[in-house]
Amino acid sequence: MAEGLRERKKRQTRQHISDMATALFLEHGFDAVTIAAVAEVAEVSVNTVYNYFPAKEDLLFDREDEVVERPSLLVRERAEGTSAVRAVLARLRQDVAERNPYAGMDPGYARFMRVVQESPTLMARVLRMQGRTVDRFAATLREETGAAPDDPTPEFIAHQVIGMQNAVHRSIARCHAAGGAPEQTSVEVLRQIDVMESLLSDRVLNYAAKNTP
Repeated sequence: MAEGLRERKKRQTRQHISDMATALFLEHGFDAVTIAAVAEVAEVSVNTVYNYFPAKEDLLFDREDEVVERPSLLVRERAEGTSAVRAVLARLRQDVAERNPYAGMDPGYARFMRVVQESPTLMARVLRMQGRTVDRFAATLREETGAAPDDPTPEFIAHQVIGMQNAVHRSIARCHAAGGAPEQTSVEVLRQIDVMESLLSDRVLNYAAKNTP
């Protein structure tokens, strides 16, 4: 269904507020910036900011739901014969090779992460987001495999896969912080993904292979 004018205006306003807030956070740090300051630079009222972003952290993590859902979406859309784990690893490799912002390959990612790491509130939010991603991914694996309610396998595999994804993002941030060129970062991180995959058992790598109808 086509996006209506009202919906498009709301989406654009939300994005504008988030962009203005992020610029302030990058310049001054998260804790030093007030909602009033965000409202001023975005040229909206404080109430408008809160209408779109109930918590201050939402301004920086405005795409949290999309990030949480992405591994599950990759699994649901995987090709016939492809396992859940291989689908996620393949896309992770593609994101790194293509320097996709999803993988944190934007050079500004290191600056973004410094802001996050300097704020206990934001670090707590990151942990919450990672936990939500694991829970959502485990639920998707359970749906895709029809695993019994008492089977812990989906949760264990979800923890491994999302843990690898998080490790890759941290490695990318470290490479950026060290001043590595994007080309060098891509090569190094792709090598690390190969190492990670080599440490996984065949059962994990082949879990939840999509059957041909």
